[in-house]
Amino acid sequence: MNIRHSVLALFLLPLSACSEPAPLSSLYAQTLRAYPAPDAFQAVAVDATHFYAVNNFSIGRHDKDSGELQGSWDGVSAKSGPIIHLDSAMVYEGLLYAAHSNFPQWPMASSIEVWDVQSMQHLRSHAFVDPLGSMTWLDRYDGFWWGGFGNYDRIIPPRLQAYGETANTVVVKMDDEFNILEQWRLPEELLPRLRPMSNSGGSWGSDGYLYLTGHDHPEIYVMTIPESGAVLRWETTVMVEGFDGQGIAWDRDELSPILWGISRADAEVWRLQMPSISLP
Repeated sequence: MNIRHSVLALFLLPLSACSEPAPLSSLYAQTLRAYPAPDAFQAVAVDATHFYAVNNFSIGRHDKDSGELQGSWDGVSAKSGPIIHLDSAMVYEGLLYAAHSNFPQWPMASSIEVWDVQSMQHLRSHAFVDPLGSMTWLDRYDGFWWGGFGNYDRIIPPRLQAYGETANTVVVKMDDEFNILEQWRLPEELLPRLRPMSNSGGSWGSDGYLYLTGHDHPEIYVMTIPESGAVLRWETTVMVEGFDGQGIAWDRDELSPILWGISRADAEVWRLQMPSISLP
């Protein structure tokens, strides 16, 4: 087992002015444990007893204490469709919800896919009409569904144009039928941390902050919904040694701030002790 440790910061540095980038090194997370998980390539979801490692076409259900694989769903045979590119996932009322897209195919298509966590049987799908990008994450918070639609500066042959352009990435708030009620763009100063890819993961903390990740950097971005306007506020950043973003999930069955993430390079699921955040 590959266990990494980093120093847990004891205080928060002063925030920059709103017109300046948020600090990149004010807070640190501590990696408590790393679990081998062959499917840990896109994201992880978690409930009271298990974590779920998410790959493009497959999901592994692991015991939360031992890490033992105790169930799976395998869609590799369907990699040409209908399941093409699973991304972040979360568990709500005994069901596993995963964001899904046809990335890198064009034109973009996105859906939400649903499994029963006990049987790991795929139950249903919700396809978006005219999606705002490739759906990369989904979460349930404050009585609503929330999600991210990624767009990319990356050029994917044979196309000669960027795959949607990173600046067009949006975070959305949805009702119980996944109708989009509101949407926000990411602040311009955050975009260089995401390019040429996009926002990859998102999960609401019990502290009322929205935690977002990119595709490459060892960083988790702490965001808030603005009181006015249509651009999220980037408040601060939590650094995670050896981390590379991707899908994350808050553990809502823990009293202490525990966040789950993955290491693609090591095919591991990580259990992280997050710092407590208190902003003015």
